[in-house]
Parts: sequence; C-alpha cells; structure tokens
Amino acid sequence: MSVFGMVSAVAGFVKVRYLIDKAVIDNSVFRCHYRITSALLFVSCIIVTANNLIGDAINCINEGAVPTHVINTYCWITYTYTLPGQHGKAIGTQVASSGLGNEYESDKTFHSYYQWVPFTLFFQGILFYIPHWIWKNWEEGKMRMISDGMRGVLTMPANERRNRQERLVRYLVESRSTHNAYAFGYFFCEFLNVVNVICNIFMVDKFLGGSFLTYGVDIIKYSNMNQENRSDPMIEIFPRITKCTFHKYGASGSIQKHDSMCVLALNILNEKIYIFLWFWFLFVAVLTIFAMFYSMVILMMPTSREAVIRRRLREAPKGIERLIRRIQVGDFLLLHLLGQNINVKSYGEIVTSLFNNLCCETDTPSAPSTLEMTPIYPDMKYGKESET
Repeated sequence: MSVFGMVSAVAGFVKVRYLIDKAVIDNSVFRCHYRITSALLFVSCIIVTANNLIGDAINCINEGAVPTHVINTYCWITYTYTLPGQHGKAIGTQVASSGLGNEYESDKTFHSYYQWVPFTLFFQGILFYIPHWIWKNWEEGKMRMISDGMRGVLTMPANERRNRQERLVRYLVESRSTHNAYAFGYFFCEFLNVVNVICNIFMVDKFLGGSFLTYGVDIIKYSNMNQENRSDPMIEIFPRITKCTFHKYGASGSIQKHDSMCVLALNILNEKIYIFLWFWFLFVAVLTIFAMFYSMVILMMPTSREAVIRRRLREAPKGIERLIRRIQVGDFLLLHLLGQNINVKSYGEIVTSLFNNLCCETDTPSAPSTLEMTPIYPDMKYGKESET
C-alpha cells in the first residue's frame, strides 16, 4: 500500500461528521485529543516507516572487510554513537561531521531510539484515544438516543417535532438528579486528557535522553544565533551521521575492530516530526489545562452554568437561574451537550418547556401535574443517584 493510501486510512479521525449521523458527546478540546492528535501520531508513524520517502534508513561505510548489508543490519539492530564534545567544530577541517572525531578519552552518546520511533508514535496515538474510548463506553449512547430525530436540519413535520421535544422534556424531568455519574465520567475523562498529554511530554523526553523538554526552546534560540557560531540542536539529538564499531575474528583468531560511519537518513524525518510534536503537545497541554479549569468553574459556580445556557440561547426565559438551581451538575451537562446536537430554535423550546415544568408549575402547589410518569426511553438507564 502506498504512503498516501495509508495516510488516507487515518483521515477518518479528523473528518467532519454531520450531526444527523452521530451525536456530539464532548467539546472541541476533547476532540482535539482523540481526533487530531491521534491522527497526527498515526500519520507520523506511517511516514517514518515509509522507506520509499528516504530510501534505506541506514547506510554504513567501511573499508570493505565487512559486507555492506551485514554492517548495515548490525548497526541498525544494535546502536550507533556520536561524541558530544565534537559538536560545534568546523566540519571538513576539525571534524568529518558534527559529533564525529577523535574518540580517545571521549564520552560517547549512544543512539538506538530510531528503532523504536514508529512503535512509540503508534503507542502514543493509542494513549490519546483511550480517554475518548472510556467516555464513549461510559456514555453508552445516551445523547444519541435522546436527541434521535432532532439532530441536524429538521425536515420532519411540526407536530412530529413537538412530540419528540415533549418526550425529551418528560425524560429530563423524570430523570432529574440521576445524571451525576454521567457527569463524573465526563469530567474524569477530561482529567485523563490532562494527565495523558503531560505524561506523553515526559515520556518522549525520557525516550530522547532528556532532550525533549527544551527541544523547541533550543530550536528557537538556534534560529536567532549568528550563523557562524551556532550549533544545530537537531543534529545533536537526531544526528545524520554517526559511528558504529563492528568486531569480528581475523584469520589467526584475533579480534579485529572495524569502524564505520553510518548515514541515518531517517533522522531527517524524525527531527521534523518531533519539533512539530513539541509545539503541538505544548499547545494541547495549555488548551486542555484551561478546559479543565473551565470545568471546575462550571462545577463550583452555578452562575457560570447560567451563562453557558444563555450564551447558547438567543432568548433565554426570564428566571433561568431558578432552573439552574433546581437541576444538578449532571442534569446541566446533559442539557449543555444537548444544545450542541440540536438547532437553536428547538433547544430554546426545550429549555423553556423544561423551565415551565420544573419552575413555574412547582412554584404553584395547586397546579395539577401535566406529566405522566411512564417510560419515555425504555432502553435508557436513568442512573442510581438520588436527589439531594
């Protein structure tokens, strides 16, 4: 399969789905994790395994005593190394290449991460998808069920639309205060997103030998330095040319040492991928932390929930704060997600009807109840929380 064919297979993560096909059960920051970030990591994994982009991943040069395919295979499956004290020296006069030179009494930096880059990228893509998978199984299709027939552009007759809205309002009233576990699952998965992106940053830093945390900053500093006196940090972390030592027995049985220089063409891709991932992980981490703080504000401040409902509606009913006081956080989250799945007009009618049922009628003790406590959605699990 060609590279473009494999990349197109990942496009399903980021394609825009019509609301009529699938219900929205999270926010845009949440989707940034399991759609965009997972897709970027999977595409990066495909790119670094596509040999037709760069040719052979490693090519080693030796004096001919060892067959080329043998030394290439050996250096790939073991390791190569560079000399950190030789970076920044003049190439062609002092050293043959950055990081290469006289290795006597010199420290060596060993490089074997390139064997694991595709596996690490694929594993990271799965990690970014896991919180969504947990939330999707926790949610159990509740939003899809209660918003069925009302997502997207409504083409049904007005009486059918009113019947569906009435059923939905009846469900919201009957199941009031039973959605706290639903909200707990959502906020827990949001917390998992924060933990996941931070752990991924430190995991990559450990994978690259402690160089990833400052990688982006070093690149920015490098780009602003004088061209004659700067040392490329990308070459230090992802060297293009390294050394490899092969030992074998000679004709007399003595051990012979064969040095070779290896060209790691794959690092041309690795350095670009990881500099992009540095900035992307930083962006996603900041965005996710802000989203987590926003959720904490929603949990602790009822006035913020009122503002969210008002922002979604064009004309909120007067006294909407009374509705917010009568419903719990789980009910609010369900109502908020519902607003992302149906159009503004229908959402306004549902909120108004819910307000009339929970506030206006209960404020008048003599008013007869208009709700019949019959099952609205037979397959729906209302939850086990009791009203507090």
